[in-house]
Amino acid sequence: MRRKIVAGNWKMHKNLVESQALVTEIRGIVRDELLSNDAEIVICPTFLALPSSIKLLEGSNIAVGAQNMHQEAQGAFTGEISAPMIQSIGATHVIIGHSERRQYFGETSQTCALKTKAAINNQLTVLYCVGETLEQRESDAHWTVIEEQVRLGLQGISAEEMKNVVIAYEPVWAIGTGKTATSAQAQEVHAFIRTIIEKQYGDQIAQATRILYGGSVKPDNAKELFAQADIDGGLIGGAALKARDFFDIIQAAV
Repeated sequence: MRRKIVAGNWKMHKNLVESQALVTEIRGIVRDELLSNDAEIVICPTFLALPSSIKLLEGSNIAVGAQNMHQEAQGAFTGEISAPMIQSIGATHVIIGHSERRQYFGETSQTCALKTKAAINNQLTVLYCVGETLEQRESDAHWTVIEEQVRLGLQGISAEEMKNVVIAYEPVWAIGTGKTATSAQAQEVHAFIRTIIEKQYGDQIAQATRILYGGSVKPDNAKELFAQADIDGGLIGGAALKARDFFDIIQAAV
């Protein structure tokens, strides 16, 4: 039985004070109202808020992750953060390959593979994102696009290392648009991703790998999405910025 994950990607939102307030509110609601620890909870605030978020969540069942990282451990890479740096402050997860990183910053799946390897080498769990644009879906090219992203993004990752990888399927056309893939559409792609992993690593690894859905997940659609056989939780954007909405989505996963 795969343990579900609900991860909140805050993107470039919330200053330090606002971040601390939201973390405190989420922690309080989870502590007081969550009846089961069946789901893993992760929040991914900005780099600015990582240290204080980790401190505020000490002793809770909420993990903290970064939204991105550089593949090198150190060096002359102005403005970048490395896996050893993220790991040194107590963060446990990192998002890699988000469509916004691909679209606005030119990230490729090959670069993502290097980042994923570096993250795993520093004991971080990777939330590796894949997904197609609306044009790719409408031209029926999404199967090829997703397969390529999965294969190239996991290049050099061993079967043993796959235990530190979570795949997040995020159709680009559903991110921040209010549009959501139907539960059937999402399930179809999640099952397809699992077959790709099976071909590469075998059935045991494929069945153990968790695959999240991301793309306008809200409290009112989370339960139906998470009930699908191959959907193991969600990578949540806008709804993660509202403590009550985020908590309701967590409840849908337990």
